[in-house]
Amino acid sequence: MANGESILITEQDYERLALLIMHSNGPNVSVLEEELACAEVVNQKEIPNNVVTMNSVVTFVSKETGKETEIKLVYPKDADVTKGHVSVLAPVGIALIGLKVGQSIDWPMPNGQPRQLQVTGIKYQPEAEGDWEL
Repeated sequence: MANGESILITEQDYERLALLIMHSNGPNVSVLEEELACAEVVNQKEIPNNVVTMNSVVTFVSKETGKETEIKLVYPKDADVTKGHVSVLAPVGIALIGLKVGQSIDWPMPNGQPRQLQVTGIKYQPEAEGDWEL
């Protein structure tokens, strides 16, 4: 969960992610399920344009390294690291879903060390562009 704040998820993303959880296994599925359990679900036409939703192109910075990264948050079937398309089941994908620009989250890395990520921008959000069916 974002530092002290709930995350926002669109109804459509919530329903699709719930189905994904039901039909997936692996260590990150339960973590995504915990994130969704804490989320505030809103109509996709009411989601603010500064919130990371599925298929958003988002930039974030690692507070430890200062490095800014740009990714597109996608469903596992569309993941392609060479294109910067990161699965919502990847640790960074779970960390970013539902965060607002400016929000930070402490996220444990595979080596057990926490990393703090801060959303610095959203270059594309389907809902803001009226792309309702992505």
